[in-house]
Amino acid sequence: MRAWLVLCGMATLQFFIALDMTVVNVALPSIGADFGVDDHALTWVVVGYTITGGGLLMLGGRLGDVLGRRRILLLGTTLFGAASVLAGLAPSFALLVTARLLQGAGEAVALPASMAVIVLMFPEGPRRSRALSVWAAVASCGLVVGFVASGIITELLGWWWIFLVSVPFILVVLATVVLLVPGGRAAERAPLDLPGALLLVAAPLLFTLGVVEAGGADGTLPWLPPVALAGAVVAGALFVRVERRARRPLVPPRFFRNRPRVLANLATALLSAALSTSFLLFTYYLQDRLGAGPLQAGLTMLPLAVSLIAASLLIPRLFGRWGARVCVLAGIGCTMLAMAAIALVSRLGATGPAMIPAMMLVAAGIGFGIVGLQYVAVTGVTEDDAGIASGVQRAADQLGGATGVTVYVGIGFAPALDGIDPFLTSSLLALAGLAAAGFVAWRIATPHPHGLRRDWGSP
Repeated sequence: MRAWLVLCGMATLQFFIALDMTVVNVALPSIGADFGVDDHALTWVVVGYTITGGGLLMLGGRLGDVLGRRRILLLGTTLFGAASVLAGLAPSFALLVTARLLQGAGEAVALPASMAVIVLMFPEGPRRSRALSVWAAVASCGLVVGFVASGIITELLGWWWIFLVSVPFILVVLATVVLLVPGGRAAERAPLDLPGALLLVAAPLLFTLGVVEAGGADGTLPWLPPVALAGAVVAGALFVRVERRARRPLVPPRFFRNRPRVLANLATALLSAALSTSFLLFTYYLQDRLGAGPLQAGLTMLPLAVSLIAASLLIPRLFGRWGARVCVLAGIGCTMLAMAAIALVSRLGATGPAMIPAMMLVAAGIGFGIVGLQYVAVTGVTEDDAGIASGVQRAADQLGGATGVTVYVGIGFAPALDGIDPFLTSSLLALAGLAAAGFVAWRIATPHPHGLRRDWGSP
């Protein structure tokens, strides 16, 4: 009973962390009008949170391993809540962006510790797969509910309440951690790889800046895209160099010797890239192509949230019967069908409800694919490496999603490709990434108890 109460608290935290990734989308025009900034600047209200959070996740996982998960969970949740208050009360756009960066940092500290607590409180087998299914489904529902909540809250209360609404629930999560999460063992004092963490944030931020600016129509700063992209390459190379020389790198070298875990995280990034792209394509199609209002578009996406809830109840049973490999490949296959459906609906110019089958396929892709890969990524973890394994897995998911949106949507909707259906282009790029994800997932094998290699078995 205690474990399930903790899961409820961690799922609540995960819900609002996921919600804050999408809840700003519909509210962006109102934010821009209040602060007098254009759409170009508003991009950073979304990107700052997602990439900062994803880039610092591995440092957050390491902090939990070194300083104790309960302590770090309290710290990260408090930072996330305080940053939410700051965002809701921000008197200037610069302070709002700063608050979003701090929200991302809070997420990065709290999320790996939250996932590690779940992994350690639920033993391997059906109970852990069920707990991870609930946790992932709640996160996915948070992403979808964000679109609906943003329209309702912005229209009725004002955009600042999209940040303030989470504060009471964050206080409940803090109480859950204080009362129910065990303190754990005394943590070892060890140096932290701060340069590596900063470079891991800088590389995707510079990459995103380069891609976004390269796709812009004004061309006022033609030197910025190549400089930003070159900076991303340099930051990535420096990250590898720093990690090789660091006394305690963000990701210990032994992590890369676990081939199933490495491949599972690579497949997670590729699958998440397509899934995150699908969310944005749904929104663009409903609002930009069909002219639906924010609230109407959000309500049209409700079947996706309902499908995710249904998947969270059904998939744990199938997971035990079919095994991880079949479930993951089924999830990737469903996502491929979803991207093909998005391209077809766009090509035919169909109405909004025609997107519902694609939404249901996306729900299956999340339920089967992401949950299955999460399970493989944390199988066999111990008290010593649960935090870093969880941090890497969540970083792969979040940075993969952010990169997918940047590349697939950025290229698909670039002015340079004007005249070509952007939904078709984005979907084809996502399908190519999903084909790579399927190949990687097919190559994953887990060690047999007697030292032999076998295909994935039942969890």
